[in-house]
Amino acid sequence: MPQISRHNQDLASLLSLTFSSLNQELHMRLNEMGFTDVRPAHGFLFQGLIPDGSTAKALVQHLGITKQAVSQMVDELEARGYVARKPHPSDGRGKLIILTERGWSVVRSKEKIYTEVEERWAKIIGHNRMKELHEDLLSIVNFTSEGNIPHRLRPVW
Repeated sequence: MPQISRHNQDLASLLSLTFSSLNQELHMRLNEMGFTDVRPAHGFLFQGLIPDGSTAKALVQHLGITKQAVSQMVDELEARGYVARKPHPSDGRGKLIILTERGWSVVRSKEKIYTEVEERWAKIIGHNRMKELHEDLLSIVNFTSEGNIPHRLRPVW
């Protein structure tokens, strides 16, 4: 396989390839751990439920998809044991969608896998450069968002 050089890939492409590589490894390893039915879109929904759950309306805003699409995804994840609906503590008519223990297991596994991948990358470029890369990317995100970084990552569909 040909090596990708600095001369034939712009930064946006390299960032995208890096994310794709990470995402591919994440889902391969989750599959090996028995989470064979978790898709990339589910991870964004899980992120929207951390730490204390969320309403369907908030998930619609978080994911940028329709209420029907959120409802379908929640139904699917509930049937598979990753999420549950419970009465909303302050809105008697509403439901709060929360991660089940199986859902939290996926989240913990994802964090472990990401840590291992980052450690492997640090061995490739050096721990100091990895720390600098993290700090540099954070600086760029802070600058481009004018310091208003959302605390939850919104998918780019």
